[in-house]
Amino acid sequence: MPKKPTFSRSPCPLAVSLDILGDKWSLIVIRDLFRGVTRYNDFLKSPEGVTTNILAERLKRLEAHGLISKSAYQENPVRYDYALTEKGRALGPVLREIARWGNAHYPGTYKPPFKVG
Repeated sequence: MPKKPTFSRSPCPLAVSLDILGDKWSLIVIRDLFRGVTRYNDFLKSPEGVTTNILAERLKRLEAHGLISKSAYQENPVRYDYALTEKGRALGPVLREIARWGNAHYPGTYKPPFKVG
């Protein structure tokens, strides 16, 4: 019998989504993956200035929730490439709509430099 999911606040889909993605950095990491960023040091170059400890925690959390996967590209020391899973790629239209909303309501924002599928 499948394990019944547990929710930190409630089974409301918005609350569940915000528990996973509602912090300051998770959608920025997802955005960067859509832009083709795949390596830890390249995430750190994002203009928003994420710190190493926060980035490490967000990558672990996004992987634990099945939104990204990692694969070793170097063994000593072990270093990883990160990629969106199908579940993570499904956020593309969400990011596009959030960006559209920002463009419409905040003059001076730029069109997203990434493609979502």
